[in-house]
Amino acid sequence: MGARKRDSDRRIGRRALLIGGAAAAAGSAVLARDELARLYWRLPGVRRPRVEGAVDFRGARWVSASEANFRWADRPDDYGIDMIVVHVTQGGLDSAVKAFQDPGHQAAAHYIVGQDGRVTQMIRELDVAYHAGNRGYNERSVGIEHEGFVDRPEDFTDAMYAASARLAAGICRRYGIPVDREHIVGHVEVPGTDHTDPGELWDWDRYMKLVAAAHTASA
Repeated sequence: MGARKRDSDRRIGRRALLIGGAAAAAGSAVLARDELARLYWRLPGVRRPRVEGAVDFRGARWVSASEANFRWADRPDDYGIDMIVVHVTQGGLDSAVKAFQDPGHQAAAHYIVGQDGRVTQMIRELDVAYHAGNRGYNERSVGIEHEGFVDRPEDFTDAMYAASARLAAGICRRYGIPVDREHIVGHVEVPGTDHTDPGELWDWDRYMKLVAAAHTASA
């Protein structure tokens, strides 16, 4: 009688183990499926879903850059954003837009700010734009172009400074970027670059005061 009971207990224990193991396997399968569902878009040739034409800066117009000039990503989840890089287009707004739409250009920034203060977004902030000439900086920064030439201070209008400052302040708030010159830099300050923009005539003191004021006001 005792032997039969022990055999029965062993059968019950084995059955419970099998059931428990199956449940654990099923649970693991669900977790694995959920993980794959979350990460599937990172496979080569797969694009993370996003709303077509959506912008990160309210009031910006959307004009898409060529896919050859940026890399699909999911920032800040895959690459943390802790910098803004300031550029000058060395040309007009339309020519900059055309260049960023050209797959042979191999470069583009997230934003272009016009002399009239209007903002054009060409790459989502979650994607990596090829704008800084340095892969590490590209992955960690948002690039803001400004319409004009580095040797013409009249190109840097009041409307441009004000709009760019609001744009930069919003980026800083979204990602917790400090409003200082260590984290808001010129293209010329990126290691390894051969660019000189935004140039000596860009008024950094004025710009940083405007960014700080806009950052405080948005709080």
